[in-house]
Amino acid sequence: MQKQKSFLSFLQDKQALNSEQINKIKEKIQDKKFDLESFIIKEKLLDEEKLTEYKAEFHNLPYINLVDFNIKEDALNFLPSEIAKNYKMVCFERKSKKIKVALVEPNFKAFEAVNFLAMDESLSVEYYIVSKSGLNKTLKQYQRIEEEVSSALEVKAQEDDLELSEKPEDILEENISSAPISRIVSVVIRHAVEAKASDIHIEPLDKESRVRYRVDGVLHTSLTLPRAVHNAVIARIKVLAKLKLDETRVPQDGRIRLVVNKSDVDFRISTMPLSNTEKVVMRILDTSEGTPSLKDLGFNKVNLKVLEEGIKKTRGILLSTGPTGSGKTTTLYSLLNILNQEDVNISTLEDPIEYEVKGVNQSQVRSKIGFSFANGLRSILRQDPDVIMVGEIRDEETAELAIHAALTGHLVLSTLHTNDSLGAIFRLMDMKIEPFLLASTLRTIVAQRLARKICKACRQERKYTKDEADKIIKDLSTLDIEYLKEELPHLNSLENIRDWKTYKAVGCSRCEDTGYASRMAIGETINVVESLSEMISEKSNDLNLEAVKKTQRFVSLYQDGSIKVLKGTTTLEEVLRVIES
Repeated sequence: MQKQKSFLSFLQDKQALNSEQINKIKEKIQDKKFDLESFIIKEKLLDEEKLTEYKAEFHNLPYINLVDFNIKEDALNFLPSEIAKNYKMVCFERKSKKIKVALVEPNFKAFEAVNFLAMDESLSVEYYIVSKSGLNKTLKQYQRIEEEVSSALEVKAQEDDLELSEKPEDILEENISSAPISRIVSVVIRHAVEAKASDIHIEPLDKESRVRYRVDGVLHTSLTLPRAVHNAVIARIKVLAKLKLDETRVPQDGRIRLVVNKSDVDFRISTMPLSNTEKVVMRILDTSEGTPSLKDLGFNKVNLKVLEEGIKKTRGILLSTGPTGSGKTTTLYSLLNILNQEDVNISTLEDPIEYEVKGVNQSQVRSKIGFSFANGLRSILRQDPDVIMVGEIRDEETAELAIHAALTGHLVLSTLHTNDSLGAIFRLMDMKIEPFLLASTLRTIVAQRLARKICKACRQERKYTKDEADKIIKDLSTLDIEYLKEELPHLNSLENIRDWKTYKAVGCSRCEDTGYASRMAIGETINVVESLSEMISEKSNDLNLEAVKKTQRFVSLYQDGSIKVLKGTTTLEEVLRVIES
């Protein structure tokens, strides 16, 4: 209503309407159902095109008359018909690296959709205001083109299936201008990879379909599409993943392998039935960059020493723990890269295989056909392995077999869902592992989180508040000052922290306005020495962090995070977010 009142005032200032007409409208404009433009045209107070000219001036955009405009196919097809109709807009001209788009109403979501598609081809966009009549006449041109290509699109869909199985690298290089839905899916995928997203969520809302990317562990809405195209987008993804199109009642899982921007990228596809449709999540497994080293992951000197000593052992269990998405499996891959030598036979059981490592025998778990972690582990023991990696210890049977493998002279690496390193011991006991067996096999535990690094391009210096300084000083007070000086050479005493410079996350174009770019590990490790093994065997009530600290230099998750804050690589807010969550 306020917008209509503002436009009416504008028309009055422009003397487009006389005082009698203005007063007549003011009487009616209080009605919530009143439509100012429809009333002016119906009462013939102004010609529709003339009214649209005023409207364009009101919105500070140029006016275009498309009533008798014949749009070329390459321009019209830039926007899928569903998006054009939903947002009441049309692309009417395309030349070189510029497109022109006409809208009935300036709309943020319309701008967002156009800019998203234009970005993929580095196109600049000029926006115009068009009348409803002009738009409706141009939208009819879609019907003519759709009739011409409808049968061709059916053939194209079949070709895409064949092309994907034979030459997957071509799937994003196809001429997608003739297939609007394929174009949307391709652009969504490419932008996700370029943004270094780990997941793509495509989910239906009441009136739209929302596309979200998980970047550095945080979900961001990247695009909203008309609700009418949601099922077609899901169907396109299911075709690529070779899933059943007619099955919408049960979840389905699949995989796609593509070459995006000349890099090999695997996508793990998961569909989930909702009330009347489906949601799809695509996990992005970019194998092109390879596995980072332990140092690159961000582990401190204490953790590095414990982990490097842990893999020197020829038998026993090394566990990586933490919540989902904390980088546990990546840490195991980094360890495998160190162990991967010609005289070492390494076998893995994974779900999924996230990185392919040359020289390592990697097996994909397939529970639907009975190839579970437990069954696979039994078979691997007959393959003369030196090192075994089990993607995750999920149940009692897998835990028992992992213990058995370690007892019979193998080094076993695996992951477990616990909040901290000490919790892994009690979690395995809850899985009914006998304490004396656990004490004989457990060698190393690492717990970790992934914290976002602060963007160095836009970070701003600031001082700690008293509460922040008090908290960090308290967290670090149990650590040896000599160790702190190793990590923080300029630190003389903990009291120095009160005057220590820190940074706040701001946001810029380089970090997508988040203030953060990339991630690093915050970790804590336990070396299960003999005295701790005895406590585990006896199921001692004295088995706690204080007991661990008496046997070795121990840096907790909070302490490691605080040190990284002092180094200026992240923020206190980010450390608290990932640890307390």
